Amino acid sequence: MKFVSLCIAFIGCSFLSTAQTAEEVIEKYLKTLGGIEKINSISSMEMKAKVDYGGMTIPVEMITLRDGRTLTKITFQGQEMIQGAFDGTTSWGTNFMTMKPEKNDAETTENVKRTAGVDFMTPLMDYKTKGYTVEMLPNETIEGTECLKMKVTKKAQLVEGQDVPNVEFYYFDKENYVPIVVEAEIPSGQMKGQISQTVFSDYQEVNGIYFAFSMTQKIKDGQGQTIVFDSIELNKKYEDAIFKFPGE
Repeated sequence: MKFVSLCIAFIGCSFLSTAQTAEEVIEKYLKTLGGIEKINSISSMEMKAKVDYGGMTIPVEMITLRDGRTLTKITFQGQEMIQGAFDGTTSWGTNFMTMKPEKNDAETTENVKRTAGVDFMTPLMDYKTKGYTVEMLPNETIEGTECLKMKVTKKAQLVEGQDVPNVEFYYFDKENYVPIVVEAEIPSGQMKGQISQTVFSDYQEVNGIYFAFSMTQKIKDGQGQTIVFDSIELNKKYEDAIFKFPGE
């Protein structure tokens, strides 16, 4: 019995010595992306992509600045529409029915303000400073790959006037230490309670930083929409006016 107990203790110690902490995984992840110094040198990202929608190819352009300003431009049937725009104060987008710019409601705007610029490049960068917490969970196989699983608790979201937990689950490739899936529970709307998944693939280098050039958004165990990026440009300069709400 003593021999068996010693064997169990040895196995347990071996597991603990090889198990990786959240800090170690994040450190390796940031190093794989390009390193903290390079990540901190990025002030803006412009990502151009194409989305296949019902047999049509729709060009999409996304601009994100480190200070939190952002917009997404969609070209559909020759018309340009702005979605997900934020100028630092107002969040807004084009109404698909009227084709006119409209401000988002107060709750949506508040949630945008809570995350604007904070998660630029990656939520795991300086996560402690942001007030986030991280926790390693047992490994799990997802998308056919055994992954390191991490729970990331971010700043609460506002849903129907109440603060609710904002939790994401990251699945890191064990070889390259990049996330291949991020999961989160949908907090409101018709899909409330279901699990959204963002699947990342085709990592490529841009100016020494690695980005996923393919991203699929879907409901867990369901079909999804894939966006494939044609190009990613870093540190471009933009006029303030392009982010501003155009007015009534």
